[in-house]
Amino acid sequence: MKDFRPAYGLGNKHLQTLYSSFFRKNIDLDFEIEKFTLSDGDFLEAYWLNKAKKDSNTPIVIILHGLQGSYTSPYINGIMNELNKNSFSCVLMHFRSCSGKMNKKLRSYHSGETEDLREFVKSIKSRFPKNDLYIIAYSLGGNVLLKYLGEEGDSSSFKAAVSICAPLDLELSSYCISKGFSRVYELNILRTLKRDLLIKYENHDINKIISLKKEEVKHIKTIREFDEVYTSKINNFKNASNYYFLSSSKQYLKDIKTKTLLIHSLDDPFMMKKMLPAKEELSDFVSLEVYKRGRSFRIYNRFNNKSYILD
Repeated sequence: MKDFRPAYGLGNKHLQTLYSSFFRKNIDLDFEIEKFTLSDGDFLEAYWLNKAKKDSNTPIVIILHGLQGSYTSPYINGIMNELNKNSFSCVLMHFRSCSGKMNKKLRSYHSGETEDLREFVKSIKSRFPKNDLYIIAYSLGGNVLLKYLGEEGDSSSFKAAVSICAPLDLELSSYCISKGFSRVYELNILRTLKRDLLIKYENHDINKIISLKKEEVKHIKTIREFDEVYTSKINNFKNASNYYFLSSSKQYLKDIKTKTLLIHSLDDPFMMKKMLPAKEELSDFVSLEVYKRGRSFRIYNRFNNKSYILD
């Protein structure tokens, strides 16, 4: 593995986080949009780039975005452009409502929702039986991916997977995002979550279903509180803690049977060191790479049966 060093002047974790949002220009990509109908009658939108042709053997890479991400997110734009330049067919599976079109159902996507991904993967596999499948997922999408891979075990359709900065322990992650300067990111994400929830009041009697009045939404102060009063309730969890406990992907890592790379950074504003798994929590198919301020810190490399430390 090569050392990663941030660009000059971007050594601070917050500068790295904010730079792309303000200064990285999106690339004009020629997407083909697919409306994918789910078994419950709802839908999500998939954005294809260089869509594989029927009966071809072009490898396909599925992309999963982070919380409130979309095809407009710079990191999604960038990875899809690179995959396209390297002759991969790639498709971004938006979670429900994240493409800019509100989903029909009151239920939302969340960090542990793997059924939508499962339906989408099955559809891709049936439509493109000759194509090798790979997947790359970021943040919340990474948590969904790792939980899915653990659930699938030997039945996974993927040749390999990459998870980047997944919140492996959702309880700890909810704590991190509410502390210090990270609160700025939380407020920005929370603003869009509350905006989307308010739109749902136009077509659903949310107060009747989960006893959450429309005027109460504006008083929600943290993502954890949002998960307590909405996400957990509408998705049949007891509360936010129950949602976090059942949905955190860390407990699924030992069951993964797909060649998987986990990438994390110790200065990620949404994580702390104790969120990382110990070697015994990883299956033999999982390799963990952790970076510290732009330098390789630790690797559990299961792919070549080595485990070692880099200072």
